[in-house]
Amino acid sequence: MTEGNAGPHSGKRLNQKLKPYVVLQYLLKNTDENVVSSAQDIVAYLEECGIDAERRSVYRDIKDINLVALMLEEDCSVDEAKEMLEDDEDDELKIIVYDPHRKGFYVRQRHYDQNDIRLLAECVYAAKFVTEGQAKRLVDVVCGFVSERQADRIKHNAFLVDRIKTENKSVLNNISIINDAMSLRIDGVTHKPEKIRFKYLKYAIEDVSKQVERRSGAEYVVSPYQLLINDGNYYLLAYDRKKIRTYRVDRMKGVSFTREPREGQEEFDKIDVRTYAQRVFSMYSGKKKRVTIRFINMLLDVAVERFGTKDAQYSAVDDKHFTVTAEVEISDLFFGWLLGFGRRVKILYPSDVLEDFRAYIEKMRDMYMPDEE
Repeated sequence: MTEGNAGPHSGKRLNQKLKPYVVLQYLLKNTDENVVSSAQDIVAYLEECGIDAERRSVYRDIKDINLVALMLEEDCSVDEAKEMLEDDEDDELKIIVYDPHRKGFYVRQRHYDQNDIRLLAECVYAAKFVTEGQAKRLVDVVCGFVSERQADRIKHNAFLVDRIKTENKSVLNNISIINDAMSLRIDGVTHKPEKIRFKYLKYAIEDVSKQVERRSGAEYVVSPYQLLINDGNYYLLAYDRKKIRTYRVDRMKGVSFTREPREGQEEFDKIDVRTYAQRVFSMYSGKKKRVTIRFINMLLDVAVERFGTKDAQYSAVDDKHFTVTAEVEISDLFFGWLLGFGRRVKILYPSDVLEDFRAYIEKMRDMYMPDEE
């Protein structure tokens, strides 16, 4: 007679081999530093699952769980783990702890806490490159590391914020393929980085509810070098036989390997990825100039976030203003960024940039002048 079919008088309790695992899962889901479960609560749950149990056996299971967890964490023998637990008077090494004041057990996480998981969940949902369904599934995964009570609070808070999400369900698969294409080893086997092919999507004014293929569906073939995240979107930095370009991963369709060796290493080595990303993602491409700009004091945080501190110089002008001198790529988009601050910002130097800015303002003014009758 098997254990699962043991009769009432066989002398064997049902499903005992499953009991420690079920005890651990129950405590993981239902307890944390603020919520405990008594041994009797655990016994009642085990009986609901069809597992015979008594309080003393639950204590033994929890002792064994703590022993095995410590052994695996410290990569030591069973005897060494037992010795460590015997010396652990303050229960600092146990993952399942008994609280004598509340008369119950709870799981104490040492590697992460609720705030860690909340941050991970919020980062997942903030990512525009995953669909809403994928975001919810991934949040379920990370919330598996906390109790159900904590998970409910985290999910509620994370999903309160409405964000525009991609409709492209293949983004995560695209990222996996791109990473493999760039890898030097795959599954322990040496791999030579290779090109990828894909179709690239865009919106069309005829129907903005869905994207259409660029170049009438012709494939792009590029040499991938770097994946970047900016403003919630995933981008690929790649060489396209002419220059280094960026591509939105959520706009890629049908990404696949070409089995052709990657090209453009020399071009990629010429760029500083951080500087390149700042220029491309800010869309301020243009001729570089050292510019001095005056800001009102309340915009200091804005200026530091835009220009950084490494290569920029900041100076107080008076009680209300400061200046920043930094290298800037002069373009209409840079001028448009300045205009957003109105009279709170003013270009001081050099004169040719100041003249270009005046011309830009006149150009925008002329665009909105009423038509002559």
